Amino acid sequence: MDNFTTKKLMEQQDYLELLSQKFPTISQAASEVINLKSILNLPKGTEHFLTDLHGEYEAFNHVMKNASGVVKRKIHDVLGKTLSKNDIDELASLIYYPEDKLHLVKEREVNLSDWYEITIYRLIQVCRDTSSKYTRSKVRKALPPDFAYIIQELLHEDEYRFNKKEYYNKIIDTIVGLDMADDFIINISAVIQRLTIDHLHIIGDVYDRGPGPHFIMDTLMKHHSVDIQWGNHDILWMGAAAGNRSCIANVVRICLRYANMDILEEGYGINLFPLATFAMTAYKDDECSKFKPKMSSGDTVPDSSVDLLAKMHKAIAMIQFKLEHELILNHPEYDMNHRLLLDKINYEEHTINVEGAVYKLNDQIFPTIDPKEPWKLTVEEKSVINKLRYTFLKSEKLQKHVRFMFAKGSMYLKYNSNLLFHASIPMNPEGTFKIIKLNGVECSGKYLLDNLDQWSREAYFGRENKDISTDILWYLWCHQDSPLFGKDKMATLERYFIDDKAPHKENYTPYYTLVDDERIARMILAEFGLDPEKGHIINGHVPVKTRKGESPIKANGKLLVIDGGFAKAYQSETGIAGYTLIYNSYGLMLASHEPFESVEKSVNEGMDIHSTLSVVEKVVDRKKISDTDNGQELKKQIYYLEMLLSAFRTGVIKEKL
Repeated sequence: MDNFTTKKLMEQQDYLELLSQKFPTISQAASEVINLKSILNLPKGTEHFLTDLHGEYEAFNHVMKNASGVVKRKIHDVLGKTLSKNDIDELASLIYYPEDKLHLVKEREVNLSDWYEITIYRLIQVCRDTSSKYTRSKVRKALPPDFAYIIQELLHEDEYRFNKKEYYNKIIDTIVGLDMADDFIINISAVIQRLTIDHLHIIGDVYDRGPGPHFIMDTLMKHHSVDIQWGNHDILWMGAAAGNRSCIANVVRICLRYANMDILEEGYGINLFPLATFAMTAYKDDECSKFKPKMSSGDTVPDSSVDLLAKMHKAIAMIQFKLEHELILNHPEYDMNHRLLLDKINYEEHTINVEGAVYKLNDQIFPTIDPKEPWKLTVEEKSVINKLRYTFLKSEKLQKHVRFMFAKGSMYLKYNSNLLFHASIPMNPEGTFKIIKLNGVECSGKYLLDNLDQWSREAYFGRENKDISTDILWYLWCHQDSPLFGKDKMATLERYFIDDKAPHKENYTPYYTLVDDERIARMILAEFGLDPEKGHIINGHVPVKTRKGESPIKANGKLLVIDGGFAKAYQSETGIAGYTLIYNSYGLMLASHEPFESVEKSVNEGMDIHSTLSVVEKVVDRKKISDTDNGQELKKQIYYLEMLLSAFRTGVIKEKL
């Protein structure tokens, strides 16, 4: 500890003086060193990885509450020898949804006081096990203020110790006697949920398709430790929040496609009335049959609303195609002239030329198109998109969510030897990193993603009310060289207007075949400064077709693709309803989930998401905090604290008694 030379201490004197403000004496600095060195030897916290949530709030919320099945496994480990399967299910349901479950219990329990005492006792045992690998300080920070002292006492006292048995039992008895049992159960259930997931990774695509992305964002903003790797659907909403008209049109179109107007109108206060008024006038004689909303199983929309939604859907789609056509013309560096399709339509013969092939259009009604300049917006269309832009820019909640997305999010993340990004890295077919030229800069690999991250932030925070300054966000949504997209095109217009499926095909970029090769995966890890021996690449974006035998584990375990189909639209392909990757002190485990029924069934019947757990990688020696990125930071703190101790003891820095 005292091996620091006087010269070295003098070089760091300014920093050590600042550090001494926080630790003014030898005893305080030494105490912190003892504390930090002890923490290094605790087991690493549990990380949960989720991806492609696509607005499925109820399923996401349940997976968060049950920690991908970990909560129930802890109940089984702690109480499995004394409780029946039904009792375990009931206790788990109580932890997930305490308010709802308590209401049900009060209706059916005869002796409520006994039930309270038994249940509180069981919850304390589960909470004690859940908190066992954390410091008392960390657990204390997770406790609700009103019950912090009581929960601490119950967690750290042994109910079987002779001298404390009556004390322990009296606490529980008094909680019940003072009618505080409901509040206590609700609070300790929240503590169990919080401590089960130490850190949460969201690997992109919170938004689109499902009905509740705004609810997911509310939940993430309350989470104690979370990061987000942006997906292309996220960046689309970020572009819309920045005021980019092309992004706004896409966002509105997708919400209308899935009949998710509540996200816009109730979630974010976006006024769709101008669009509805325009659509009913411009498309009054058009059935817009190809624009009927896509409904999830069991969802319905009144026939009168379907007609209006279809007209609004087509109206915003045509506005989108026009805006994107002009955007591509404004950016020759994007090299997207092959995606200029409005001028490839023969409006007399009702055909379209796509990449040299001519196809019959399934729609002949284009009341807002001028065949001479088909990309020009009408006066009414300009008014609609400008009004939409105004409400997107003025939506306080949307701006708050997007700022959180920027604060907690990034293009990629290096975390505990793993490389997290949503979709892909632009690569050449021969296995080298593709060089992309944007904003006058040639970049590839890590340097490309670093620049795109910076340019995205500049586009949002430095926007000057010009679309062109935010067009990079649209680029990231759908360009073939976007790391967030990873396909040769987004065939939106073709899917709407051409029945022949040939031009619908969107081909994945070379990354998706190359990265199956362990050598390429290792090369990517090295490019980002990670150890290829220890590291893994963790992606989402591409649903893993589990029902067809496809595995999420690729490249000999170096690549994990964990999009298992949270979005209901993909579950028929995947055969499951999502994956969670769990990384705890024992290694990596993958949980595959069956579809979530409902909160009501969980509360009333104790029904849970059935999750199948498989071990991806098991460590020989249990991982400690010292093995993590946080551990490296703690070691730096210890280094400087020991330097401060040496400075105190040699007189370079005076104690502040």
